[in-house]
Amino acid sequence: MPSGALADRFSRRGALVAAGVLQAVAYALWLTSPTFTGFAAGFVLWGAGGSLATGAFQALLYDGLAAAGAARRYGAVAGRAEAAGLAIQVPVAGAASLLAAAGGYTLAGVVSIGTCLGAAALAAALPDHRGAGSGDEDGDGSYLGTMLTGVHEAARSAPVRGAVLAVSVLTAFDGLEEYSPLLAAGWGVPQDMIPLALLVVPLAGAAGSALAGRAVGMTTPVMVALLAVAATALGAAGAAGHPAGVAGIALFYGLWRLAFVVADVRLQERIAGPSRATVTSVAGLGSELSVVVLFTGWAAGGIGLMAVLALVVAGVVPRWVGRTCPSAATPVGSRADR
Repeated sequence: MPSGALADRFSRRGALVAAGVLQAVAYALWLTSPTFTGFAAGFVLWGAGGSLATGAFQALLYDGLAAAGAARRYGAVAGRAEAAGLAIQVPVAGAASLLAAAGGYTLAGVVSIGTCLGAAALAAALPDHRGAGSGDEDGDGSYLGTMLTGVHEAARSAPVRGAVLAVSVLTAFDGLEEYSPLLAAGWGVPQDMIPLALLVVPLAGAAGSALAGRAVGMTTPVMVALLAVAATALGAAGAAGHPAGVAGIALFYGLWRLAFVVADVRLQERIAGPSRATVTSVAGLGSELSVVVLFTGWAAGGIGLMAVLALVVAGVVPRWVGRTCPSAATPVGSRADR
């Protein structure tokens, strides 16, 4: 939340640039000081960079589209951005293997620094329609006022609060991907084939995210059914205990990512105050807290309990997000959709 308020009070673009630079410095520290202390400090910088990007990206994108009269395109553009971030894992995994073989840890680290700085340079070229000094229009204009305005909207506005909770809970289930290699190994996938077998998971997530722009107008019953199918696929994969269960994980992840993007669209539509990045960062904080609950649930009941929790989410979360604003929905085949 403090990083979201920084983006709102000063510059969303500046927050994204700083995020890339901080993560580049983290890689540099891991290269130059590969000790426990060095890695711990690097992860602090990495986390700070990720925190600066959370909220700032969504706010920059939504307000930029709104300034261009294209706010209803947010779902399509955000979905494609999410899809690109997931799909790029496939070629990057191959590139990392080649870099490690050619130059070891050092070469992979140097290239990683370059990618972070490249992302910062791209962010610096983006238009920022809430530049320096444009923060808290409803409060006293201070940094603290900006943060309190955002937290107040997230907590007191029922539509915003529901969307914040939905985004928090849906994002938490991304944590299940951490267990995919263990599940695949337990289901009999050969050890050296696990990375290749699991490529279908981020690709399915990318497909779901890319399709979300066409699904932003889905009704509550449709979202309930979609998430219920995802939860059932996850439970069936666990019950089967077979290598083919990877397909169930992929289906779950693809549908879940689609629902997440739709929930994010509903959240951005409902934020009315000037502290958009702060409100979105509240959802980010909720996600971090929710994923701790998910990890605890996994320890207690494994994939079976996760499937049950996903079914509970399927029955509750769609009612939190409700319907999209009519003006924000982009009809399939319309000029804006094309």
